[in-house]
Amino acid sequence: MEIKDLQKIMQDNGVVGAGGAGFPSYAKLTDKADTILLNCAECEPLLKLHRQLLEKHAYEIMKTFHTVMETVGASQAIIGIKKSYVQTVKALQQHIEEFPGLKLHLLDEVYPMGDEVVLIYEATGRVCRPGGLPIEQGVIVFNVETIYNVYQALESQKPVTEKYVSVVAEVEHPVTVKVPLGCTLDEVVAQAGDITTKDPVYFVGGPMMGRAMVDLSSPVTKGCSGITVLGGAEAQRGAESACIKCAKCVQACPMGLEPYLLSKLSRKQLWERLEGEEVTSCIECGCCQFTCPADLPLLDYIRLGKQRVMGLIRARAAANAPKK
Repeated sequence: MEIKDLQKIMQDNGVVGAGGAGFPSYAKLTDKADTILLNCAECEPLLKLHRQLLEKHAYEIMKTFHTVMETVGASQAIIGIKKSYVQTVKALQQHIEEFPGLKLHLLDEVYPMGDEVVLIYEATGRVCRPGGLPIEQGVIVFNVETIYNVYQALESQKPVTEKYVSVVAEVEHPVTVKVPLGCTLDEVVAQAGDITTKDPVYFVGGPMMGRAMVDLSSPVTKGCSGITVLGGAEAQRGAESACIKCAKCVQACPMGLEPYLLSKLSRKQLWERLEGEEVTSCIECGCCQFTCPADLPLLDYIRLGKQRVMGLIRARAAANAPKK
């Protein structure tokens, strides 16, 4: 199969990144990649969607992943999976020899292993530059559910009209369900039974990176992988106090950034200086905010600053683009 043919199939069937960003998957395909990675590290604690889907449909996903490898001309295809996902690893090992060029890379149970920059380093030893794309290192990264959606598009011309979503934490029956796109978040949560806490707070995503939702009538989108239900006391931070210069946020940052400095610059709206501090390298894992003894909303401000800096970069690129 030619790259352009696979791109058309993926585009026509609405296949985008199912892990959250929703990046058009067909745009990743290129013959410049020598390695493709399948991310089965789960982005967050408690979420189980990808290991469950890969265990249930191991052969179909591996077959499709191998097809993508051959189509782009990559020399290897690596499935990055945590070694603690024992049943999923066993399911993969039953078929791995049927697909030349495919191999497993067993990962430690470490957060945030599910981030693609971290995964690329662990699986290949390659380092992505701040704000850079994986293809600069000759790598393409796909999410498990994304490849399963490619499988359905290839085998039965089935467009993406459904989404797998995990509902976890303070619910009677934590569960992963398949729901139609556009159904409401409260309809999904209802499938996990009763809420087991008072004053629940609902996060789209996991407990570390998830965003609190006020309106559960919002629709499920292609990037929604989980809903985490926490008690109000669990979700609430303590009273914010002054930074005590402990540097715990620096020690916790997997990208080697200085979260307090980034947060401070964002608070002061010093967007151009913030750009110089490589804020675009932040993977929004939340480690800094969860380790801060002063309960500073570091991630919240960094997210804001990152959005503003990305806006500056896009505006500059548009201004410098050749006039038609």
